[in-house]
Parts: sequence; C-alpha cells; structure tokens
Amino acid sequence: MTPLPTLIGMVHLGPLPGAPRYENDLDRIIDRAVTDSRVLAEAGFEGLMIENFGDAPFFATEVPKVTIAAMARVITEIARASSVPFGVNVLRNDAGAALAIAAATGASFIRVNVLSGTMFTDQGTIEGRAAELARMRANLAPEVSIFADVHVKHATPPSGLTITDAATDLWERSGADAVVVSGSGTGSPAAVTDIQAVRDAVPDAPLFLGSGVDVDQVAEIRGLVDGVIVGSSLKIGNIDQPIDASLAARFVTTWTG
Repeated sequence: MTPLPTLIGMVHLGPLPGAPRYENDLDRIIDRAVTDSRVLAEAGFEGLMIENFGDAPFFATEVPKVTIAAMARVITEIARASSVPFGVNVLRNDAGAALAIAAATGASFIRVNVLSGTMFTDQGTIEGRAAELARMRANLAPEVSIFADVHVKHATPPSGLTITDAATDLWERSGADAVVVSGSGTGSPAAVTDIQAVRDAVPDAPLFLGSGVDVDQVAEIRGLVDGVIVGSSLKIGNIDQPIDASLAARFVTTWTG
C-alpha cells in the first residue's frame, strides 16, 4: 500500500442520477467536482476524499447501481484532472461499492462509516461488514487502504460501547488501516477528549480527524492526530458551495507552518 496522505480535502459531489435532487445535468456535477479537486490540489492538499454527499436521504447500506456508475464516471474525470491520491466514500455505508469504484478508478483508499459493530443512524441500524470487505479487498484491490470511522457522526453507538473499545476493535480485529474520529455531525468538531482517548487506545494506528476541522483548531489537535479530512471549513456559506481557494490555501499554510 502507498503511504497515506495526511492532509485530505473533501470533494462533495452534487446530487447524482437517481437521487431526489438530481437536476439532469451530470456534466455540471463533473465540472464542479473537477474544479474543487484542482483547487484543493493547487492549495497543497495531499489527497482527496470524494463522496456522494448530495444524494441525501441516503440508503443505509447498498446504493443503486446507477449511483455506482455515476460516481465512477465523475471520479474518472477527477483522476484525469489531478495527480494527487484520492479516496472514495459511498454514503451511507456501501463499503463494497466504494471498493469496487476504487478498483475501477485507481483510488488509493476508501472511507467506511461503520466498518465493525453497530451504530444507530438516521438511516436506521447499520451493522459493519468487516469480514466481507476484508475478503473482497484481498481479491479485488489489496493495495487500497481503509479509513474507518469510530463512533461515526450522525449516529449513536449502542449503550455501553466506549469509543476506546470501538477503536480497538477497528484497529486490531476489523482490518482498518486508519481510524477516523469525528464530531456529532457534518462540520461539527470532535471533542479533544475523544481524540485523546482513541490516540491512547490505538497508539500505533494512523489517526485522522474527520469533521469540523478549521484553522483555529489546528494548534490544539496537531500533535494528537496524524492527518485531517477537511471540507466544510473550506467553503464560504453553506456546504453546497464550492471550495474557496483562499480558505484552502490558508488551511494548508496553517497545517504545515
């Protein structure tokens, strides 16, 4: 496997074919995604994470075939336009689709919201399928790394499951190559106590912060994590807006400075 990038920028795709808000213009979605990817790369981001963010409400597990096809189409164009490593997240939790798209497009990693255990989400109860994904990866794309969320955002863990126990299971038993800590929702910062708890529980795991990261937090979390996945704070206004080049450049300068 290739080394993991430490500074990853989010490319939020607009509503894709089949989604309720799709506007029958896939070329426009491709153009926007390619532009965002170029802005992130030019700002100095080392990697991209691409997800079907505009497809809400999401399917809990398996997405329609048209979603997989559309994502593969968009990501192929992003790959042509940018030379930085990229990853795939198929919301809400279609890890098999993400891995298949990664294998077809040359992605370096995927993100899985619920790799192991159970989480109660706005899509209902989601159970991790780490055993199936590990075998699929071994057969299809062994070079693709798995970023796995612990106590993922927009979800509630079962009573009694601590974040440290969940992180240990991800790292030691479920095949994760990196562990992602997030806040309660998109754009919400993670509690420093949660970050520290996971760091202590799995000190050898690459640890990423996966939501709510902005330049004001960098000094506080820089020594606790190995990398960040950044999206909302690189936009002016709501999350549907494009990546702002000045905000992206400022974040890179702050992170690397």
